[in-house]
Amino acid sequence: MPNKVVLLGDSVFDNSAYVSGGADVLEHLVGRLPAGWSAVMLAADGSVMKDVRLQMRRLPSDATHLVVSMGGNDALSVSDVLNSPSRSVGDALLRLSEIREQFCSNYLSTLDAVLAADLPTAVCSIYDVRYADPDQRRVAVTALSILNDCITRAAAERAVALIDLRVICDEDSDFVNAIEPSETGGSKIAAAIVSFLTRDKFSGSRAEMIAR
Repeated sequence: MPNKVVLLGDSVFDNSAYVSGGADVLEHLVGRLPAGWSAVMLAADGSVMKDVRLQMRRLPSDATHLVVSMGGNDALSVSDVLNSPSRSVGDALLRLSEIREQFCSNYLSTLDAVLAADLPTAVCSIYDVRYADPDQRRVAVTALSILNDCITRAAAERAVALIDLRVICDEDSDFVNAIEPSETGGSKIAAAIVSFLTRDKFSGSRAEMIAR
């Protein structure tokens, strides 16, 4: 039976607008897939978690595997909090805690909507942003670690594979700007997706995957 992987989410996958005519994630992925595999891009630049639910409505009936990258734009939408004045470190952490709780709730409910398809699924962490200013980068990476905790916990709770983009895209050359993957970064992301797809333990349904 032919296998078809569907990419859901945001510009981590849909990065064609940022590689200046170079190979995007989908092109890298198609070039690396084993014989008998195909790939479909439903991810769209600028998407937030609620958009992934809409993408799922267009899921091909013959899809066999799902890979999801979501949450980065949701994080970006609340990034102003990092520049807000605060009375104390504790007060700042409380604000971040409120954001984290909402993010975790939205992430888990969206992931459950994806998993309703009962297909082998992998989710991606949010990679570290590459701001030019070292202090701005350190603040952003620290804040993102709080939200990435939601993603890693959700992956563990729902027994889905985690593709940790923080580890995979670990060089400035993996990005064309602070937040978009370059052709080099896209190649690394595609390789990580293929690694997920070709593991024997992910060849069955999600129910079988959990049982193993």
